[in-house]
Amino acid sequence: MTGTTADILLLAGGVVGILLGLTIFGEMLRLRVAEGQTNPVVETFMTRVHSWWIMVVLLSLALLTGRFGVVLLFAFASFAAMRELLTYAQKNTADHLSLALAFFVILPLQYLFVGLGWSALFAVFIPVYAFLLLPMVSALRGHPERFLVRVAETQWGLMICVFCMSHVPALMTLDIPGYGDRAILLLVFFVMVVQFGDLLDYFFGRRIGKTRIAPELSPKTLEGMTCGVLCAALIGGLLSWITPFGLWGAMAMAALASITGMFGSLVFAAIKRDRGVKDWSHLIPGQGGFMDQLDSVIFAAPIFYHVTLLIWAS
Repeated sequence: MTGTTADILLLAGGVVGILLGLTIFGEMLRLRVAEGQTNPVVETFMTRVHSWWIMVVLLSLALLTGRFGVVLLFAFASFAAMRELLTYAQKNTADHLSLALAFFVILPLQYLFVGLGWSALFAVFIPVYAFLLLPMVSALRGHPERFLVRVAETQWGLMICVFCMSHVPALMTLDIPGYGDRAILLLVFFVMVVQFGDLLDYFFGRRIGKTRIAPELSPKTLEGMTCGVLCAALIGGLLSWITPFGLWGAMAMAALASITGMFGSLVFAAIKRDRGVKDWSHLIPGQGGFMDQLDSVIFAAPIFYHVTLLIWAS
C-alpha cells in the first residue's frame, strides 16, 4: 500500500467520522421537535447528509481505482448534469446533430484529454474548437428561428457541465514540485472544502441567517455564507497536510473555492427561477439531480485549478 493510498483511506475514515457526527447531530435536532411535527430545515439538512454518504462512498471507490476511476466518475457526472441542464434549453430538430456531438463526441474527448494529461488541449478544446464547430453544424441544418439562443444554451451547457467539471479530475494531472504522485489528494481537498462549506452555509443560513444575498433567487444569507466560508477555511487548514499549500495557503485556497462555489450556486438558482423549476431533476431522492449537488463544485473547479497551476505547479 502506497502512502497516497493510505492517506486516502485515512481521509475516508475521517469523513465517515464527520458524517456520523453530523448524522447524530441531526437526529438530536429531530428529538427536539414536538412529536408528530417536522422541522423542514432539519429534514433538509438530514437529507443532504444522507446524500453525502452516497457521494463519499462513490468518490472513495473511484479514488482507490486511480485516475481512470475518477475520470470515469466525473465523465458520468458531466453527462448527467448536461442532460439535466439541456432539458430546459431551447432547441429544435436542426440542433439534434449538435446535441449528439456534444454528448457522444465532445464530452468523451474532453475527458480523454484529461485522462491522458494533455492539459494544453483540454484547456482549449471546448472554449475554442467546440465553440466554433457546433454553431456551424446547426447552421448547416437550417432553421434560423432563435438560432443564437439555441446555440448559446448548448455552448453554455458544454462549458459549465463538461469544461468546468473536467477541471476536478484535471487536478490529478498537475505537476507540483516536491508533491510527487499525491496530486490526487488535491481533488479530495477541493471536494471536501467546497461541499462541507456548502452544507454549513445551508445550516447556519437557516439557523442564524438574516440578510439575504439575492432575495428573489435564493434563501442564501450573508451570515450563512460567511459561516460557511470560515468553516471551509478551517477545514482547509486542518487538511493542509495533504496539500502543497502550507497552512495559510490551504486556508486561503479553501476559502476561495468555497466562496466561488457559493456564488456559482446563485447563478444556477437564477437559471432555475427563469425556467420555473425547483430542482434540475429527481435523480437523487430529496436533493434533486447532479446539478443541484455539484453546482458549487462546477463553478469553483476551474478557479481552484488555475490558481494552483499559476502559483504552485511547475
